[in-house]
Amino acid sequence: MIDDLDLGFDEQDRGDKGRHRRSAVRKRQGKSSGGAGKTVFALLMALVLLGGIGGGAFYGFDRIQSYFVTPDYDGAGSGEVLVEIKQGALIADMATALYDAGVVKSAKAFVEAAAENSRSKNIQPGTYKVRKQMSAEHALGMLLDLKNKVTNRITIPEGRTAKNIYKLLSEKTKIPVKEFEAAAKDPEALGVPDFWFNRTDKKPVKKSVEGFLYPDTYEIPPKATAEGILSMMVENFLAVTSEMKFVDRVQNERKIAPYEALIVASLAQAEAGNPDDLGKVARVAYNRVYGNFDCGCLEMDVTVNYYLELTGQKTKSSKEMTQAELDNPKNPYNRKLPGLPPTPIDNPGKQALEGAMDPPPGKWLFFVAIDDKGHSAFADTYEQHLRNEAKAKEAGII
Repeated sequence: MIDDLDLGFDEQDRGDKGRHRRSAVRKRQGKSSGGAGKTVFALLMALVLLGGIGGGAFYGFDRIQSYFVTPDYDGAGSGEVLVEIKQGALIADMATALYDAGVVKSAKAFVEAAAENSRSKNIQPGTYKVRKQMSAEHALGMLLDLKNKVTNRITIPEGRTAKNIYKLLSEKTKIPVKEFEAAAKDPEALGVPDFWFNRTDKKPVKKSVEGFLYPDTYEIPPKATAEGILSMMVENFLAVTSEMKFVDRVQNERKIAPYEALIVASLAQAEAGNPDDLGKVARVAYNRVYGNFDCGCLEMDVTVNYYLELTGQKTKSSKEMTQAELDNPKNPYNRKLPGLPPTPIDNPGKQALEGAMDPPPGKWLFFVAIDDKGHSAFADTYEQHLRNEAKAKEAGII
């Protein structure tokens, strides 16, 4: 029957064989060579065929069409759904998140909509309220409108201990401190790579999340868990140190393990009264531990305070500390023990990390604050240090 349908092909393209065959058909049907009746018959038969095949034909057509037309919903959608745009997410990642949440009909539709809108690069990480089954263009518009962003923001300042950070997070999220403490017991489960706990100074390794909870402003997702929040902070730490090439530069330039440099960064963060001095304080720590300092120890009171906080005691200023507290033999963070302490003593920021990675050259072994802005004077010898202390006393700083 299909052979009897003439769908308008040019006879010149069929060749002689085709002409002889059609002539035989016309003779058999008793029809002239006129095309009007033949065309009507062909259309009728095509309709019959399509009607017989039914919806399957249209389904197949729809499938074929999807290869050429990007699937996309029409309109502004309906209902409500939360979608998280993660830190550092690419447009393709956003498109996948929207598609998985039932917001857009295809990830490709969102990618194409974003490519046509230069403002798409301004989409911020966070959680957004959007609607289901909306056009990619509408979805893009909702992500660009900060009114749709679910804000549960918290800022973690530089130099806070993990114990202090748990309290801040608990106050913001209402997640009990004990849940953060439980999650922190396994730093590797939170994303800290095992190599970070290697040391070149032959000191025992104590795996702790201290130092890896990067200080920054975070958007806490709805229904977040303690483990999820701490993992997010660790992920941020790894991203920042990777961008800085911290691991490679410390190993190649400082010739020590990255973990030891992280400890030094935490010491500098705690001791420096001004960001300008972070690198110099790191240099003092290196000179005392790896240089020619008599005891090869730090002699920094901040390590004592860390132990006091860790054991639930009140932290104190240097003037308030007793001799027993300063030289407690049971304290693994004792300031007179040779070498670096077992772990970082806080969570340093980027400037402190940079200072520990690339400290300025100098033979300094001592420093003391000399003004109300926290700047310190640095000295190579104890005699120089005593003169700096005298100046600080005259200025009423100490």
